[in-house]
Amino acid sequence: MSPHPEATGTATHPAAYLALFIPFGVTPGFLSIALAYQLNQAGMSAGAVAGLIALSYLPHTWKVLWAPLVDTSFTRKRWYLDSNGLSSAGIWGSGVLASGGHSTAALTAMVFVASLASTLVAMAIDGLMSTSVPDAQRGRASGWAQAGNLGGVGLGGGLALWLMQSAGWGSGTAGALLAVLCLLCGTALWAVHEPPRPAHTGARPSVVAHARALAQDVLALVRSRPGTLALVICFLPIGSGAAGNMWSVVADRWHASADTVAWANGAVSGLVSALGCLAGGWLCDRMDRRTAYCIFGLVLVSCALAMAAAPRTSLQFVLWLQVYAFGLGLSYAAYSAVVLEAIGRSSGATKFSLLASLANMPIAYVTVLDGWAYERWGATGMLLADAASGLAGVLVFLLVVMLTRKRHAIPAQAGIHDRPNAGFPPARE
Repeated sequence: MSPHPEATGTATHPAAYLALFIPFGVTPGFLSIALAYQLNQAGMSAGAVAGLIALSYLPHTWKVLWAPLVDTSFTRKRWYLDSNGLSSAGIWGSGVLASGGHSTAALTAMVFVASLASTLVAMAIDGLMSTSVPDAQRGRASGWAQAGNLGGVGLGGGLALWLMQSAGWGSGTAGALLAVLCLLCGTALWAVHEPPRPAHTGARPSVVAHARALAQDVLALVRSRPGTLALVICFLPIGSGAAGNMWSVVADRWHASADTVAWANGAVSGLVSALGCLAGGWLCDRMDRRTAYCIFGLVLVSCALAMAAAPRTSLQFVLWLQVYAFGLGLSYAAYSAVVLEAIGRSSGATKFSLLASLANMPIAYVTVLDGWAYERWGATGMLLADAASGLAGVLVFLLVVMLTRKRHAIPAQAGIHDRPNAGFPPARE
């Protein structure tokens, strides 16, 4: 087991994770905001766009299958650099294929490759965070990391859409610029300390030994009550923010122009969600992280209901997008903080990916639900469906908490910082 960073004096300042996480956010942002708007304007139906976006989340729901590679081979820094290069190439390729004259199958394949590579980007950072962030700062570090994630979504979508709609750039050129920006984010690795693996100290464990150690770590996580609650809460549609994937598609219902979508759902919402992440991370170090996750999920429910009842004007569109973005930032910071608290310090990429795989399923299935509701009942139906799913998720989770409260919990693995709590759960990436 790696020594605690507090003991070694090598703890990484959490701000470094903001830059490192930006490429992970740029990939879905470019698709769900910039390319979604362009494809919808070119005649692709809202349901088809929602399906393409949902497909991009598929690798994130299965990434636990290849996460052990990051925990057992090369260094996490090398994994980050290689996978960031591949995902950046995928962003550029998706932009080229979306520009017209190319098959939908080719675009779908390129989007899938970019999304698959981005899972490795996240795994590398998760592994670094699990070993370099002190227990007392896991909320703060989560806030900075998710600020980079959601800020990257705004950058990848807003900047690209503005360049495409206002500056006259093609989607391929815009994708190339984003790819270069993502590659530059890798320079932040110099500020991150990565403890050496056993293989670097002369003792080279066998593949079987690696697999056995990983299995024991994962089993200890699953058998602990915090781990069990984390598995449950991650699968439930709490704080998924899936409606955010549909803003570009439904913008015309609020009479919002392409320029409005570009800055309101891009640069501005990226900044607002990043501020929400920082605020959420700060709060999570000062209150029970599981309780915070449920509360922040209800913030998104309230926002969706209020937006459904609000007048259909461009100003209202901008206003509620920002409220939703701030709530999404709160929710994502709480998710990451809860997961970091549950996984401990060993096999970070694998255990984080196990929970993240479950956590990304609600984003995919609620996005499909929102797209289905929009095609049948319009924007109001979409928002009500989004709110109903979030509320149902919180209620189901509270029921699970009550049913498991009296059950004897097997102690979590050594190294997990278990904070006193009110019986509430863990959460999301």
